[in-house]
Formats: sequence, structure tokens, C-alpha cells
Amino acid sequence: MNDAVDKTPWSKEEFKAQLLGMERYYHIHHPYHVLMNEGKLNEAQIRGWVANRYYYQVSIPIKDAAIMANCPDRKTRALWIQRILEHDGQADNPGGIEAWIQLGQAVGLGREEIVSEEYVLPGVRFSVDAYVNFARRADWHEAASSSLTELFAPKMHQQRLDNWPSHYPWVDLKGYKYFRKRLSEARRDVKHALEITLDWYRTREAQENMLSILKFKLDVLWTMADSMYMAYIHHMPPYYNIDSNI
Repeated sequence: MNDAVDKTPWSKEEFKAQLLGMERYYHIHHPYHVLMNEGKLNEAQIRGWVANRYYYQVSIPIKDAAIMANCPDRKTRALWIQRILEHDGQADNPGGIEAWIQLGQAVGLGREEIVSEEYVLPGVRFSVDAYVNFARRADWHEAASSSLTELFAPKMHQQRLDNWPSHYPWVDLKGYKYFRKRLSEARRDVKHALEITLDWYRTREAQENMLSILKFKLDVLWTMADSMYMAYIHHMPPYYNIDSNI
């Protein structure tokens, strides 16, 4: 007779270790990002990535507004609103979205090309929209916890700051503001989301469910990269096999 499955709740330290272990699914390991980090993407492939990630950037404040709309806790909202201001900007801080547009210009895209979203692939749009819709419909704790992919983001931003100037010398150095900006912001944001997560999920079942929520968010990021890999590495954009005039 098999022993009963252990359903003892993880301690906060054990639960955090489980969360950190999900890094193996982070898109830093996706072939598209591996090639990027190794300096093996061409200019068109870098531009395609920047243009598509713009749709993710402009959707993040909408996602965070949805979390706030579902959150009855005033103290949480007072902290969470900072995320929206970070991206949308305020006063003399133009915000992360503007910094991303500047990155787009630094890699050779025009401002109108970026903000028009004309290069956003259907798979990227579908993935990002799925994430925003999840945030609208889920319990606010779950939606907040899904942001914990930020646990792994500083490493990726630092890689770009370290490697891009030598790998991609044609990129205007002014474009790196977004990566520098997110190094500190992501660490501060993740501290708050981690506190919410470690406090809220008390049973083993709830903790394991939270890992599945985090995996969903990791799937969103990975699927975005899949779409770009097909379009820009394999040269198989959507409907590549259909007459382009249709």
C-alpha cells in the first residue's frame, strides 16, 4: 500500500524555494533570448522583439489596474499603484513605456511604428491579452502572485546591460534606460508581491495552486518568445503560406 501523499504546508522558506525553482521555466532560457544574449540576433530580429514586447509593456498598467480594482485592501492598493506610475509615468518621470519607446528608437524603429503596434504578432497579442484577462477575473491575491516572474527579471536586465553594448554596438546607448530603470523597480515590486504570496497561501493545496498560477505567467512569456522565434528566426510569420495580398 502506497504511503499517503504528503500535504503538509510548506514553511515560508520552503515555499519561497519552490517559487525560486520555477526559474527554470523563465524565458531567459528560451532559444530566442539565448541567441539574443549571445549576440547572435540580427538587427531585424532585435527590432521585432522590441516591437512585440511593446504590447506587453503597454498592457502591464492595465493588468495592474485590474488587480487594484479587485483589491479591497487600501494599504495594498497604495503600494500597488506605484507599478502603474512606474510604467505610465508621472510629473517629470516619463515612465517605463516611454523608456521602451526610446529603446525602440535606439534599435532603429520610428515612434509611430512602435506605438501603432503594427508589428505585433497574433500569438504575442493573444498571450498578453490572456494574462490581462486573467488579472481581471482572478482573485486579486492570485493575480498579484502571478507577477512573481519579476523574481527572475533583474538577471535578464543585467545581462542586457552587460552584453548588448558589445554584441550590438549599433544600438544607441540612450536606449538602455529601461533596463537600468527596471533593475531597482523590479526588486522593489517583487518584495511586495512576495510578501502577499507567502502570507496568503497557507495550505499545501493553495501553495501548489499558486505554483500553477506562476507557471501560467511563465507560459505567457515563453509563448510570446515562441511566436517571435517562428516569425523572425524561422521566417514563418503568421499566414506565411497564404498569399500576402489576402
